[in-house]
Amino acid sequence: MLELERKSVLVTGLNARALAVCRTLVRLGARAVVVDSAPVAATNVVARELREMGAMVMEGVDALPKGEFALAISCREGIFNEAIRAAGIELISELEFGFQITRCLVLAVGGTNGRGTTSRLIEQVLMANQRRTTVCGEKRLPVCTAAESSHEMDYLLVNASPSQLENTCFFRPSVAVLTNLAPDDLGCFSSREAYLKACARLFHNQQSFDWAIVQSDALAGLREIGVPLPAKIITFSATDSEADIFLDRGLLISRMPDWPGPLMNLEQCSLHGPHNAENLMAALAVGRVLRLPLDRMVDALQKFEAGPHRCNLVAEINGVRYVDDSAAWNSHALRQALLTVHPGFGSKPNVILIAGGRETGGEYHDLGPILAGRVKQALLLGPSAAKMSAAWRLFTPCAGADSLLEAVSVAANSAAPGDVILFSPACSSVDQSLDDNIQGVAFCAAVNSLDGAARSPSHNGNNDKPENGVE
Repeated sequence: MLELERKSVLVTGLNARALAVCRTLVRLGARAVVVDSAPVAATNVVARELREMGAMVMEGVDALPKGEFALAISCREGIFNEAIRAAGIELISELEFGFQITRCLVLAVGGTNGRGTTSRLIEQVLMANQRRTTVCGEKRLPVCTAAESSHEMDYLLVNASPSQLENTCFFRPSVAVLTNLAPDDLGCFSSREAYLKACARLFHNQQSFDWAIVQSDALAGLREIGVPLPAKIITFSATDSEADIFLDRGLLISRMPDWPGPLMNLEQCSLHGPHNAENLMAALAVGRVLRLPLDRMVDALQKFEAGPHRCNLVAEINGVRYVDDSAAWNSHALRQALLTVHPGFGSKPNVILIAGGRETGGEYHDLGPILAGRVKQALLLGPSAAKMSAAWRLFTPCAGADSLLEAVSVAANSAAPGDVILFSPACSSVDQSLDDNIQGVAFCAAVNSLDGAARSPSHNGNNDKPENGVE
């Protein structure tokens, strides 16, 4: 247990994580000082709650407060990190802080995309086998909040972002999953190598009796920069038949000597596409190392429904399918969404893509070939529109739109029966919204406002496999 009684702790960021951290600090008898560089108007609700619990709050500041601090805890990635280190203050993430007060075994899922879905799949498998667990590390449940009741659980299941992993020191999951490495949006990282090294901290403290479950390409990326993995390794891949668990014509197959043969049929799940096949493989591998029976795992995974805004079919109007993939915040996620779409008649492109928003430093040129084969038109929004158009216009016609509502209207007027209108931003936000839930709801509202929407079946998140369009 951290010894922080009567000591001052610096917390960076005014958000839900900071609230959770400060509640724990108060319980430990520490004095919390919370700082954020964001404008006061953007943080005042959280600031009020923090002050009510006794924390000192400094909003809209551009420098560290003076004083001696026993520890600094990062709750908002990237701010003040260099200054904290320069001042000689120990810096850890909220994830690390939560881990140090956890009182059960920890499982963790890291990687660029698919962390949320894979975490929920593992949770469903565990719960179907009467294992007590909860998923944390997401916006709605910080790690240290879940850790408070971890003595009542069998496993704490952590959705571990690269920026939170970067500032860890003792974090050690007994089973760690790396879904993929696609650092096309580096965020606060200075280079691809720095990003990979942050992701690799998922395995840094593991021992030889722990487990590392790693997507094959991600493992190659770690080995490329010389990162050792001390734990026992299981690989999985939708494209590499040499992986321990791989995809072959819709079947998830194991090559593991003590677990050989077909594991489950992807066609019997509500999740589809190669990226979801890998998410399912990872969940099966976790269940295997925890010695859970295969039949119970398969039954749980077949019943799983994807979360909102992840290739959800919103409606079919006049033979055109409208798909909400607003959780796709980078180009790798957009690629995976496009791979789930059946080509049109004669293998012709049949996707009208709505993308764009607030740019996060990503590169878009690598998507050119898949756009050429799948996308008949791209409607681009926000500050990233010009960059996307420059990268894509040789592969598919590109046009701008002033709003999401306008993009949906233009797409509807351009579409023919059999087409798929796919909203997959490949950016962090659209129309100044920072929340994929908000923009997903806005897309659904725009679709449902179209003429003919009321006369057509609305699926609104139903992931049943259609005869054409999104798998």
